[in-house]
Amino acid sequence: MLGHRARHQLEALLKKLSQETQTVMGQLNTTILESISGIQVIQAFLVEQAARIKFATANERSYRLTCKIQKRMNALSPLTELIGASGGAVVFWYGGRSVLANEVTLGTFLAFLLAILSLIRPFKRLAKLHGINQQALAAAERVFEALDTPSSVIEHAKARVLPRFHREIVYEHVSFQYDAQPALRNVSMTIPFGETTALVGPSGGGKTTFVNLLPRFYDPSAGRVKIDGLDVRHVTLASLREQIGLVTQETFLFNDTVRANIALGKPTAEFTQIVEAAKQANAHTFISRLPKGYDTIIGERGDLLSGGERQRLAIARALLKDPPILIFDEATSQLDAQSEHLITEAIERLTRGRTLILIAHRLSTVRLAHRIVLIQEGRIVEHGSHDELLQKSPLYRRFCELQLIHAEPPA
Repeated sequence: MLGHRARHQLEALLKKLSQETQTVMGQLNTTILESISGIQVIQAFLVEQAARIKFATANERSYRLTCKIQKRMNALSPLTELIGASGGAVVFWYGGRSVLANEVTLGTFLAFLLAILSLIRPFKRLAKLHGINQQALAAAERVFEALDTPSSVIEHAKARVLPRFHREIVYEHVSFQYDAQPALRNVSMTIPFGETTALVGPSGGGKTTFVNLLPRFYDPSAGRVKIDGLDVRHVTLASLREQIGLVTQETFLFNDTVRANIALGKPTAEFTQIVEAAKQANAHTFISRLPKGYDTIIGERGDLLSGGERQRLAIARALLKDPPILIFDEATSQLDAQSEHLITEAIERLTRGRTLILIAHRLSTVRLAHRIVLIQEGRIVEHGSHDELLQKSPLYRRFCELQLIHAEPPA
């Protein structure tokens, strides 16, 4: 009984340590991925030593916890041996007394003793497997905890299909906060169909949050977002997101062919449609120069292409999907002048018959807009055309001045 209780406590401790190990391993993996993905930033800011220390610390924690688990697992085997030996001793003592008292024959006793001894090795193996199983259960609990986390965006039971957008997008007194930190504060705005709207303002001001509420990546903390009079929370997610194309600064491409990446949103597209979308996005020329053209595999995350080429593929993908609403989230912020010109030209083509929302830090992109909206600290502080804002907004004039300074060639 005491052996069984000790074994049970040891297994509980083993499971707890395994759960801690999963957490530490996650932190270690994150550190490694950050170090690899951000190697250029790490080198540029001369923080290689800090990155090494961060990795070494995480690695040491993982090593120490793994050693603890191994020690506990090793303790299970002697404990099982002790329990088995104790059981054998009890059987031998009781059986010996029974033989001497002529209650059982010697042959029966020996047969029973051999049977007991033959079970010891399988029980040892089971004990070892049980220890491994405790580690697996701890890992599985973390996986299922992540999988079972309920989404904050839930489709309404009576959600209806959203008809193709043709009138206006309306934000009504919309507020949103991350944890307890406000990101948008009582924002109201109407975006008519066919209009290009540019969102500008300081980083962290709420621009990306504003556009993320439209496809329901999040829901507002207060207020509502409507498309053609329908609250986006009352339409199906599929019919909503089908009408929205998204091109971001960090374009995600699959380790597949150019053709497959462009056709991601429309896998049944004809090859001629794919080529036409690429031409409209100023991508056809560079695609034609690739070793296998549209059948070239572009590597993980499109690593075989330049930043401008990846962005043009993303625009071609959005064009082929043909959504009535397009969102560009800082899509030209880190490109060279030539790539920016090609993408700006492609964006101009996209404005025909579509509603565009641009988050931009480049004046050349902002000037494409019918209306420019300045967002600061989660509030709309000014809006109007480029010329109107130059007249009335010191913040916008400062934005333009900074752009002109950055655009000047070095002396």
